[in-house]
Amino acid sequence: MNSARSWVVFSAAVLAYLIGVTQRTSFGVAGVDATERFGVTAAALSTVAVVQIVVYAGLQIPVGMLVDRLGPKTLIMAGAAIMAAGQVLLAFSEHLALALAARVLVGIGDALTFVSVIRLLPTWFRGRILPQLSQWVGVLGQLGQLLAAFPFALLLHSAGWRPAFLVASSVSILAVVVVALLVRRGEAPPLTGPVPTTGVVARLRASLARPGTQLGFWVHMLAGAPATVLAIMWGAPFLTAGLGYPLPQAASVLSLLVLGGLIAGPPIGYLAARFPNRRSNLVLAVMSILFAVWLAVMLWPGQPPLWLVAAMFVTAGAGGPGSLVGFDVARTFNPSHALGSASGIVNSGGFIAGFAGMLGIGLVLDVLDAQRRAAGLPADLYALESFRVAMLVPVGIAGLALLGMLVARRRTRRRMRDEQGIAIAPLWVALYVRFRRRGGPAA
Repeated sequence: MNSARSWVVFSAAVLAYLIGVTQRTSFGVAGVDATERFGVTAAALSTVAVVQIVVYAGLQIPVGMLVDRLGPKTLIMAGAAIMAAGQVLLAFSEHLALALAARVLVGIGDALTFVSVIRLLPTWFRGRILPQLSQWVGVLGQLGQLLAAFPFALLLHSAGWRPAFLVASSVSILAVVVVALLVRRGEAPPLTGPVPTTGVVARLRASLARPGTQLGFWVHMLAGAPATVLAIMWGAPFLTAGLGYPLPQAASVLSLLVLGGLIAGPPIGYLAARFPNRRSNLVLAVMSILFAVWLAVMLWPGQPPLWLVAAMFVTAGAGGPGSLVGFDVARTFNPSHALGSASGIVNSGGFIAGFAGMLGIGLVLDVLDAQRRAAGLPADLYALESFRVAMLVPVGIAGLALLGMLVARRRTRRRMRDEQGIAIAPLWVALYVRFRRRGGPAA
């Protein structure tokens, strides 16, 4: 445990996830090119990305159960191989139906990867480092967005559609080889509860019923959706077609999603480990900043300044590490034999919100463009004014996730009080008590 070999396994698994993120986000970088290649509307194009995410989200619970049974290595290798096949199919696609099938394959492979990597960690590491490693998996994995935003985007516009996606496919084959050579199963974590003898459905129902699992789900939904919407589908069109940025500038701004994760990941991981009973407050603080900046961009009169757009992408990237807190919450409140299933449930949250946001944005853009044409104005599918309205869709989804999170947090804290005798006061009460203990002025 926590040995040099542990870090070798960790590095190989993270590399596979990084490459998976590259495949996941490559179609979003090619969004404008895809509109021209397939001759489709924004809603139809967003359907391709939405189906990919629907497949991803729908497989999270089955994958979580499979990883508990088959082990992480098998699923990580299978995921990389399936994504490679999907990118080959996309390279040769001339019609939207084939592109849709290709992204389904990418969604399947992607679904097999992240939960498997997270499930691998407790077999090689112990102690307070685990919450921080979960953050580093997310942060380092998101470097795959940089590969999509820079090398892949440049290759796409210099060499063309087919060579770019064939090169992307070959990188996933590399991931298969690396994982086959370097990743091992590791030592099973100690049991933290009796292994149930009930069927698979009953075990899944038990995991779903735990308030801590539900809390993790809503945390991931609240914090993970903004970065998902921007990275996978609408970030590049918003920057290039909506704001009129040239490709190099748009790629630089899009890469700030990764920078936000790099900046926020380590401190969020440290604070989650240092104050485990305040993890939800940590997420709420991050998301308050994120949506304040998001709304400032959308409500800015005229063209928003570059610095504010950059801040929007940085804070959206910080939401990624915030969403990973959900996995740590689920790990805390689930027995060790159910960690894979619980992680699958949690991971579905952000991507359910992500596909709802992507589809909603596409539908709003189409409706507004139809209204523009009906009024006798020239068509402008990706007009900035249309994006201002469409990009409010994720804000509404976040409101629903926030409500679910607060309800689940109350139920989780009630169970902690009833079963463990741990009563968690509201944050303002805890801060007031700490202030008084440190010699603050009397009330």
